[in-house]
Amino acid sequence: MRIVSGEYGGIRLSPVKSDKTRPTTDKVKESLFSMTGPYFNGGVFLDLFAGSGAVGIEAVSRGMSKAVLVDRQFQAIKAIKENIDKIHAQDQFEVIKGSADAVLKQLADRQMTFDMVFLDPPYKKQRIIDTLSLLTELKLLSDQAVVICETDNQTDLPTEDGRFKAIKRKNYGLTNLVIYNYQMENMQ
Repeated sequence: MRIVSGEYGGIRLSPVKSDKTRPTTDKVKESLFSMTGPYFNGGVFLDLFAGSGAVGIEAVSRGMSKAVLVDRQFQAIKAIKENIDKIHAQDQFEVIKGSADAVLKQLADRQMTFDMVFLDPPYKKQRIIDTLSLLTELKLLSDQAVVICETDNQTDLPTEDGRFKAIKRKNYGLTNLVIYNYQMENMQ
């Protein structure tokens, strides 16, 4: 597992030392950034089920100003901090240990908004639609925010859901990516 491209491209990252985390492969990571960027001129990134932090670190490497990396597992938080130390860019990251819903409420209390969000919850506990609703309800998304959802190939996410419209879909064997565009005003 490595940073694929950008300022920190090529740096090897440490995986989470746990069998409870399923890392996003380099191939899927490269594809998701090819579909959304591939490079950025600032913005704030949220990875709500961060695992090793590889996707958020990749986003910063490709030009996002800041990434908030969230996970509930101690081993994941340890791996995230170790990986951030490898690139010497601690000021561009915020690492939070906690459950997704609780952390989203904390971020809303701080009036944070995100330009890009990556949702890759445990496949057995797919709650992406609920999380999209919570992101909207708590006003955590900037207008035209991009939300990237990684699921197993058995999960079929809707083309539209309220203020979210799927703009790209891609299948990688056992993994599906759906990229949504968010609009603050309801699409009619």
